[in-house]
Amino acid sequence: MSSLKVQENSYKNSESWTDDLPVCKNTGIGFSTNQIYREDSQPQEEHPYEDCSSHFRFSNDFYWYAVFDGHEGKRAADFCSQRMIVEVYFSQINEKQSDEEVRELMRQAFSTVEAGYMETLGDTLAERTSLWDDYEISDGMNSYEAYKKSPALMEKIKSLNCQLASGSAAAVSLIYKNKLYVGNVGNCRVLLCQTDANSVLKVVQLSIDHDLKNEDELLRLSQIGINSKLLRHSSRLGNQENTRCLGNYAVKGGYKEFDDLASASQEPVIAEPDIHGGIILDESCRFLLLMTAGLYKCVEEAIGPDQVNKYIAQCVVEQFREQATLTGVAQAVVDKVVRLHHDWFMSNSINFSCPPKREDITLVLRNFNFPMPNGIKSPTKPTVQFNPAVVSNEINDNNYSLQNTLTNVNTNSTVSRTNTTSSSDAKPGLEDEIGPDQRISAHVDFSEFYRNFEKAKRDGTLPSCLL
Repeated sequence: MSSLKVQENSYKNSESWTDDLPVCKNTGIGFSTNQIYREDSQPQEEHPYEDCSSHFRFSNDFYWYAVFDGHEGKRAADFCSQRMIVEVYFSQINEKQSDEEVRELMRQAFSTVEAGYMETLGDTLAERTSLWDDYEISDGMNSYEAYKKSPALMEKIKSLNCQLASGSAAAVSLIYKNKLYVGNVGNCRVLLCQTDANSVLKVVQLSIDHDLKNEDELLRLSQIGINSKLLRHSSRLGNQENTRCLGNYAVKGGYKEFDDLASASQEPVIAEPDIHGGIILDESCRFLLLMTAGLYKCVEEAIGPDQVNKYIAQCVVEQFREQATLTGVAQAVVDKVVRLHHDWFMSNSINFSCPPKREDITLVLRNFNFPMPNGIKSPTKPTVQFNPAVVSNEINDNNYSLQNTLTNVNTNSTVSRTNTTSSSDAKPGLEDEIGPDQRISAHVDFSEFYRNFEKAKRDGTLPSCLL
């Protein structure tokens, strides 16, 4: 069965073939649904949850992590998340491939997923075209006139347009043979947290934010005929924030229908990812974060854009000290950011200068070797093998240092091999305790018990239940 057919079947059914893939045990997931802030403080979602995430162990040295941030429904995010796993899982990656070949493999996965998703929209496009033709709506008729003439028809067309506008930002990470590769389209974000020789924690952003704050993206758009000066004062491009995404036919095939995109000589919103890697995972690599835009945008609005990545990483470090599981760490970070944003809104809402809502949030945390003093011990060996490190009770917020907290690191580190117990792990000398009857000698001496048992039996004092 082809990978496309596998994906189509899984998309149509509630159960997916990926349910049988082993998940990475060194990963935690945190999430929160979107929220409209009401005066009565009652929770209310603006729309159903649109994010997707994955964290799989394809083999002992092949791992996959991803977040997908959907818009206009979950259709695109769900399809692209599932199909991307198919493309990577069956990619025929091998140890002889160079970094450039692996990056090209990931680039092709994005391209194939984009093409596959657009193919699924054929029936939707045909139905919309048929509705326009059957009801003979004039091209010169504005939306109000068309709605007044055929309200039911226009509601149906509106629903079809929403389906065509479904798209998704994405950030993915692949670990293979102790190397990390990262790719993204849109504004999902990937952070790698490392320590230097002085145990100072560094936060490195591996993804590129494809939005209207990105000068390279503004230059690309200006080169295809779009007035980038006007875009600098806007937060949206067509019907979305991102300058790149998966899906969203409305802003790609139908970009001429948008005033700010109509002058473009070609499709302005593209699905071409930025790919980086391979980054060797050594003892300095502490943990990896993949997040949808909802997480860091909440922090940006509350504290400003300058220290966002640092703030999120610091929250993770704090929760490593307190939580017992990685999911507990990730969820606690999300919960803290949610409270931060809510408190910020409540203190500023009187100015009517901030939107009374926040978007969906998803955080994927992959731990490499950051210590968890209160962690529940796993029955399996860790997938990144380092010596234990001790975490101090203080963080220097001025230079974001973890001085003297990450010590005794084993420099001979390798990424993930979850091995079963070998013969070398067995108790030494056990073979010397096997007797001539091929039985292992008991470690507890019961001879006195048996002497007393026989004596009581002879004396007639043995309880009847033991006779």
